[in-house]
Amino acid sequence: MNLLYFVTGLMLLVLGARFLVDGASRLALAIGVSPLVIGLTVVAFGTSAPEMAVSVGAVWGGQYDIAVGNVVGSNIFNVLFILGVSALIVPLFVNRQIIRQEVPIMMGVSVILLVMLRDLAISMVEGGVLFLLLIGYTVFVVVQSRRANKAASEGAELAALNVGEARWADSRLMQVLLIVGGLVLLVIGSRLLVNASVAFAKALGVSDLVVGLTIVAAGTSLPEVATSITAAIKGERDIAVGNVVGSNVFNILGVLGMSGLVAGTAGITVAPSIIAFDAWVMLVAAVACLPIFLTGREIARWEGGVFLTFYGFYVAYLILATEQHDALATYTFAMIYFVIPLTLITALAIYLRPRRSGRS
Repeated sequence: MNLLYFVTGLMLLVLGARFLVDGASRLALAIGVSPLVIGLTVVAFGTSAPEMAVSVGAVWGGQYDIAVGNVVGSNIFNVLFILGVSALIVPLFVNRQIIRQEVPIMMGVSVILLVMLRDLAISMVEGGVLFLLLIGYTVFVVVQSRRANKAASEGAELAALNVGEARWADSRLMQVLLIVGGLVLLVIGSRLLVNASVAFAKALGVSDLVVGLTIVAAGTSLPEVATSITAAIKGERDIAVGNVVGSNVFNILGVLGMSGLVAGTAGITVAPSIIAFDAWVMLVAAVACLPIFLTGREIARWEGGVFLTFYGFYVAYLILATEQHDALATYTFAMIYFVIPLTLITALAIYLRPRRSGRS
């Protein structure tokens, strides 16, 4: 029965996110909002709606480990798994704006989160700060879009939104119904998913944190998986990358920000292992993106394979930690002092190589 609840919850989350994105996108277009703004806000944020629903629902239910683990795990999954799989399908083109602006912002908010987690808690004030940063980021994107060439961006954004064909959703009433219906499905789906995940954790003898970092994180990232892989197959490679980066920014600022506000004065307690390991993996994945993106402004297939390999290393660590395996200490030492530094050194070497070639 718990398995049925889990699968049903996932289906409702994906369907709810789809309704929310379609309804909000069409309504924004109908009232004259720039397609560029819709693409950078409604679409990217809409694919993170399941993370928002699950984390806020988990905070209401007192499952703080699932709330935090869902965000950290989703950000790791988005970069290492989704970009990895998408790049294996086709080398991913990286838009110049993503390199110059969005990736540095993703790195910056990851650092801010690490600083906030030092006391093993996210207070209501810190949640408010994160949410205010999200509002500031959104305002910045809106102002920036006004300077952009709307005519040049409109075709690409409309293609990304995929809202050009269905005439049945052109009415304002239907757009509002899509938004409301999407929100309702997200709430119901999040409760089913969280309750089933807690039951799985108890049955398997693993912690809520591990379930949040793996099963829940992968499940709530299904909209990002579908969007990025579909975009890669269709050749819309910049959309595949932008969707992941934008969603990661929203996960930290929006999801954790709202979760901190919902938690009230008690705040959200954070497991020590998050700040000791998982949050650092999230930051390393974000930092590693920049030099890889800069090399030819694309993610090559072999680089996608590297992303997937490192995600496999990370999941293996979680499994060993859950089982308290004898090899855990050795594996952790190797990850912290060899694998992660080697990743950063390799990324730096990849970045410097074309520059040296150019000088020669």
